Amino acid sequence: MKEFSHLDPEGRARMVDVSGKDITLREAVVKGLVKMKKETLELIKEKKVKKGDVFSTARIAGIMGAKKTHELIPLCHPLKITNIQIDFEFPNDREIEITAIVKGRDRTGVEMEAFVGAATAALTIYDMCKAVDREIEIDRIRLIKKEGGKSGKYSREE
Repeated sequence: MKEFSHLDPEGRARMVDVSGKDITLREAVVKGLVKMKKETLELIKEKKVKKGDVFSTARIAGIMGAKKTHELIPLCHPLKITNIQIDFEFPNDREIEITAIVKGRDRTGVEMEAFVGAATAALTIYDMCKAVDREIEIDRIRLIKKEGGKSGKYSREE
């Protein structure tokens, strides 16, 4: 079993020292679902939500969230992110699937940035639509794939 890298030998929290690692291209893809009433998704698609364009706002929020990950998650390193992409798909008439793709050239991975990007986009959709649908659910935020660094590639089988 692997040891927790964020703990020192005495069990105290610490930031991992990555100064000896090579700078490599890193990429992570995270997906999440936002579930809602059919009518709510129709309002979003038709741009009839009173707070504005839900997808544009959620995309910007996801990008901003990913960029601020090191300020939100203790012990995360500030990274040199080179690209953040937030996309939306519709697996059915009640769900929005968010995909956050983050890339960077650094000494540690960008998974947390992709997670925060997807979660922030999902929370923004909830915030913008809560007045018309209190039953919105945020579900299944998960790592789909990651590449780069010593641990190599990971790809989830769904």
